[in-house]
Amino acid sequence: MIARIENGRDPGDAMIEQPYLLFLGDAPDQLAAKVAQGIHDWRPDHSVGQFRMAGCGADVGIPDMTLEEAKAAGARTLVIGVANRGGVISQAWKDVLVKALSMGFDVASGLHNLLRDEPELVAAAGAHGTTLHDVRIPAAEYPIANGRKRSGKRCLAVGTDCSVGKMYTALAMDAEMRARGLKSTFRATGQTGILITGSGVPLDAVVADFMAGAVEYITPDNDADHWDMIEGQGSLFHVSYSGVTMALIHGGQPDALILCHEPTRTHMRGLPDYVPPSLERLRDLALPIARVANPACKVVGISVNTKALGEQEALDYLAGVEARMGLPAVDPFRHGAARLVEALEAV
Repeated sequence: MIARIENGRDPGDAMIEQPYLLFLGDAPDQLAAKVAQGIHDWRPDHSVGQFRMAGCGADVGIPDMTLEEAKAAGARTLVIGVANRGGVISQAWKDVLVKALSMGFDVASGLHNLLRDEPELVAAAGAHGTTLHDVRIPAAEYPIANGRKRSGKRCLAVGTDCSVGKMYTALAMDAEMRARGLKSTFRATGQTGILITGSGVPLDAVVADFMAGAVEYITPDNDADHWDMIEGQGSLFHVSYSGVTMALIHGGQPDALILCHEPTRTHMRGLPDYVPPSLERLRDLALPIARVANPACKVVGISVNTKALGEQEALDYLAGVEARMGLPAVDPFRHGAARLVEALEAV
């Protein structure tokens, strides 16, 4: 048999069969399993369990299952829920993935290391009639950005670092907007967002000259009162991933920025020699850059990921940030996004 290989983007996620078994592999810590955590947090009914290898330091809080147990529970697709540096599939992972394919699971991945480039996986999928879904493949031939002003409104989350809650912020604000009967669309720009919503662009897999154009492509002209909630990526202060952030800022032409922060970080993610910037430094760098493409852009609120803080500690921290910055400061996943949406309505 010939292996089925899908480009699991744009409407590709609709082809990824549910429910999922979330593969955490040997993720060293919770943050490394952010893909699995995001799927579980925003689509809890999509997954029956998690698969963890020896030494795994992550746990998304659902039942641990063997491949056999997950198959018996009805899982159809094993989703690689790990976002490791460089997006590499190790040999230890391949052993599990080959077994899963041989048992009838499809496999989905958003890693840079494509499933289709691994001969062992292609052979196993072909032998057993199962499908490999590579989410991190661009769906279209994106144009070069033209910078023309588009109708409708756009909000972009920008962060002091990677993995501080930019996607959660945009998803929470989109959900609150729609609950209020307002016009809003979440625009996914990374593999987790695509797996959660079923559409979007894997922006860090787009050729650099076309990244800003890809953002224009997924945030087209719209009704004057419609908001695109754009999923942020990277950080202007992260020397590894700042390019994708710049493309989002210029291609997105945001009318509003939400500053995102995780207060317990001692260094930038993956960069032990770099200290995260303050929210003030982020504001003072991001806003002038955003005003290159949209002179009317404003910073309207602050999203703080307080997961590592106790409840009172979180409330005290948020109150301090709000007093210091003069903007609403909330943890939208923990406390709701109402105040951020109210700030948008005032734009």
